[in-house]
Amino acid sequence: MKEQSRCIFSDSDFNRMEYMKGPATSSQGNILCCQCGIPIPPNPANMCVACLRTQVDISEGIPKQVSVHFCKQCERYLQPPGTWIQCALESRELLTLCLKKLKASLSKVRLIDAGFIWTEPHSKRLKLKMTIQKEVINGAILQQVFVVDFVVQAQMCDDCHRVEAKDFWKAVVQVRQKVLHKKTFYYLEQIILKHRLHQNTLRVKEINDGLDFYYASKQHAHKMVEFLQCTVPCRSKASQRLISHDVHTNAYNYKSTFSMEIVPICKDNLVCLSPKLAQSLGNMNQLCVCVRVTSTIHLIDPSTLQIAEVDGNTYWRQPFHSLFHPKQLEEFIVIDTDVVTDLKLGAGAGIRSNKHTLAEVWVQKTSEMNTNQQYHCRTHLGHLLNPGDLVQGFDLANCNLNDEFINKMKPHHIPDVVLIKKSYDRTRRQRRRNWKLKELERDREGMDTDDERQYQDFLEDLEEDELIRKNVNIYKKADIAVESDTDEEGAPRISLAEMLEDLHISHDATGGEGTEMLTE
Repeated sequence: MKEQSRCIFSDSDFNRMEYMKGPATSSQGNILCCQCGIPIPPNPANMCVACLRTQVDISEGIPKQVSVHFCKQCERYLQPPGTWIQCALESRELLTLCLKKLKASLSKVRLIDAGFIWTEPHSKRLKLKMTIQKEVINGAILQQVFVVDFVVQAQMCDDCHRVEAKDFWKAVVQVRQKVLHKKTFYYLEQIILKHRLHQNTLRVKEINDGLDFYYASKQHAHKMVEFLQCTVPCRSKASQRLISHDVHTNAYNYKSTFSMEIVPICKDNLVCLSPKLAQSLGNMNQLCVCVRVTSTIHLIDPSTLQIAEVDGNTYWRQPFHSLFHPKQLEEFIVIDTDVVTDLKLGAGAGIRSNKHTLAEVWVQKTSEMNTNQQYHCRTHLGHLLNPGDLVQGFDLANCNLNDEFINKMKPHHIPDVVLIKKSYDRTRRQRRRNWKLKELERDREGMDTDDERQYQDFLEDLEEDELIRKNVNIYKKADIAVESDTDEEGAPRISLAEMLEDLHISHDATGGEGTEMLTE
């Protein structure tokens, strides 16, 4: 029997026909088209390509213009019925989304190829070139190439609509610390920026006692709570409020609130421990200085150099309070110093600090230079102080202390002065500072007027504490040259090796990535 022949008619070559049949013989002749009469090679339809196209249009039923919805706020496309996805221009994801819009109409044809035709990124048009095949008259296969025009229409997604309606958040994390200085919050802000925990945050609101982080889902809020519990000593409490209830589907809509309370202890605070806690920390003296706050409270005994760490659980079981805060620091001038080398600690003593030096110091208040009143104390700053230096500390001899633990201490165990840190020229340090930090974008309400001074205190703490700097991204200022790690008066500075270049990674209009150097 003679094998039935099949042919493919293609628009790309209008006069050429390809056959899908058995072996061809060289003696095969031409026939006349049944419509126009021109000679053509034999085919099952007995028609040329031009006449066959007038009889059959295989793209019939496939829409040539389709609309896709795009959200301008979040730059996502709608994938029916209700999913919004992120797609770059001419990407594989966007091609899949466009083909799904034509899935029903392509069920009767065979899709051979599909690809985007370049259009202006802001033209609100996506042109898709498609190649399809379909079996037509007497088993002939016709191939056709055509273009589908996708019109990009603006439509706000549900998430952005809730944002604009001011009813967007599903969970809020309220971080609070009842202190007068925001050093811990400045440190926490830098940790959040370094680990990019702010990406899922819808809004950050700053108030006097802390920060509020708003989220669109409860899972993102849980992630922030777990991060805070590992970063700073705190305790948490969760609650939720019913917003709506669908009786038909039994669906509940809640708004969740997570309250995070950070321990009310900041760097440079003077604290008085309970006798039981001081004994459990290696028989430390009850009066200690907080040198830093990370995931634990780092304490040092200025009279023995003993150090200890108190985590959040230990603090809440045996709480202690701050006797003085950094705003109560007074300035002293060093009269004389004497390094202590023969100190012997008792049995059961804890670990001593290797970064500090114990010294006997005689100081005088700068406000009392016209008197002969001098104070004697032991300090952990023996490696920094020399006669004539300025130092900041707390005056315990001329103050009224009201604390349950210190009232029970013997008077000879309470020093006259506790020195906290060496004093430098703040104006010079600020002018020569060749680095900067990034900040969270947040709404400020009811802020204090001395926030700038507190922020400068935090920057100085970064320069003086290397351990804190390891957890913070520090960026170089291009307009200030880097000289040395210390200036003329010995103030510590941050070296160039610890600084990062300030780079900004952004997406361009075609979906690619572009890198731009930011300078002040």
